[in-house]
Amino acid sequence: MLAFLFWFMLILLFYSYAGYGLVLYLLVTLKRKFGKKRSLPPAESESAEPEVCLFVTAYNEKHYVERKVANSFALDYPKEKIQYIWVTDGSDDGTPDLLRNYPGIEVYHQPERKGKIDAMNRGMTFVKAPLVIFSDANTRLSRNTIREMTACFRDPQTGAVAGEKRIVEKEADTASAAGEGLYWKFESLIKKLDAELNSAVGGVGELFAIRTALFEPVEKDTLLDDFIITLRIAAQGYRIAYTPDAFAEETASLNVKEELKRKVRIAAGGVQTMFRLGYLLNPFRYGILSWQYFSHKVLRWSVAPLFLFLFLPVNIALVASRNAWFLPEFPTLLLWFQIFCYLLALAGGYAEHRKVKLKLFFAPYYFVAINYASVWGICRYFKGNQKVTWEKSRRASEN
Repeated sequence: MLAFLFWFMLILLFYSYAGYGLVLYLLVTLKRKFGKKRSLPPAESESAEPEVCLFVTAYNEKHYVERKVANSFALDYPKEKIQYIWVTDGSDDGTPDLLRNYPGIEVYHQPERKGKIDAMNRGMTFVKAPLVIFSDANTRLSRNTIREMTACFRDPQTGAVAGEKRIVEKEADTASAAGEGLYWKFESLIKKLDAELNSAVGGVGELFAIRTALFEPVEKDTLLDDFIITLRIAAQGYRIAYTPDAFAEETASLNVKEELKRKVRIAAGGVQTMFRLGYLLNPFRYGILSWQYFSHKVLRWSVAPLFLFLFLPVNIALVASRNAWFLPEFPTLLLWFQIFCYLLALAGGYAEHRKVKLKLFFAPYYFVAINYASVWGICRYFKGNQKVTWEKSRRASEN
C-alpha cells in the first residue's frame, strides 16, 4: 500500500507540474504536422477596427492613475472607437476625483466597497461596445494590445481572448520577482499550447477580452472573476484565444510575503471555481476542454499542492520500509533530492529575509512558498475565511 501511494503521488505530481506540458507539446506538434491550420477570416474594412471598451476596476489606485490613463490614451487604435470605463467603488483615496479630470473617461463610483466582481457586474451595464478589454490599474499595456486582441475576434468561434502577463525584470534580484517572472513565462507557454491545441483555459485579470454579448453576471462572492467569466464563455461552445503580442506588464510583489496574499486568494478562488465549473469536467460534452481544465487547473489548484507536502513523509516511510516494488534505490535518491530542494528553499527564504541576493535559491523558495499558499488557500476556502474584498499585495513599484 505504501509503495502504491508513493508511485501514485509521484506520477500525479510529475504530470501536474511537467507531464501535462510535455503531453500538450506532443499533441500540438502532431496537430501542426497533420492537422488543419486555423486561419482567421480576412478583415473587412468596416469590421477591421470594431468599437471596444477599455474596462478598469480600481480600488484606491491613486498611485497608478496618471500612468495608466497615459498608457490607455497612447494605445494604437482610433480614439473615437474606444469607450473608457473605470469603476472605482469603495475608493476613498481620491482615485475617482483624479479620473474625472480626464476628458473621455467614464467614471462610475459608489462609496460602498462590495468587491471587484460586483463592480464589474455594475460597470458592464454601461458598456456600449461589442468587445470589452479588461485590465488592472497597475498594469501597462503593449501599444498594439487592442489591435492584437480585436484581430482574434475575426474568428466567430472566439468568444474570449487571453493576453499575456509579464513581470518587469528590474526587480529580478528579489525572490518574488525571480520566482514570479519564471512562473509566468512557464504559464504563458502552457497557455499558448492550450490555445493552439483547442482553447486557452481561462484568462488572467491583468488582460483579457470578451464579446460583450456573451457576458453573464457573476455571483457576487466570486474570487476569480477572470476564470469564471472566460470559462463560462468557453462552456457556451466558444474558444478562448491567446495572443502573446498583447501583453500587460506589472512589477512583482514587493516580496514573497506580499505575493502569498495573492496566492492564498487565488487558491481559495480556485477551489470555488472547481465547484462552480464542475460541469466542465464532463468530457462527453466538452471534449478536450475537460481534459485541459482538469490537467491545467483542477490538479494545480487542489491535489498537487497537498500531495507535494505529503510526499516527503511518504517517501521517508517507504525508504524506511525498504519495499519499493522496483527500482529499490530510486526512493532513496528521490528523498535526498527532496531534502536538497527544501534546503535550497530555506536558504532562499533566509536570503530574502537578510536581503542577500542569492538568485540560485529564489526559484525553489518561490515554488515551495506558493504551494504552501495554495494549501493555506484551500483551508481558508473550506473555513469560509476568504472574503471577496481582500487586502492588496504591495508591489515593488510602490516601495
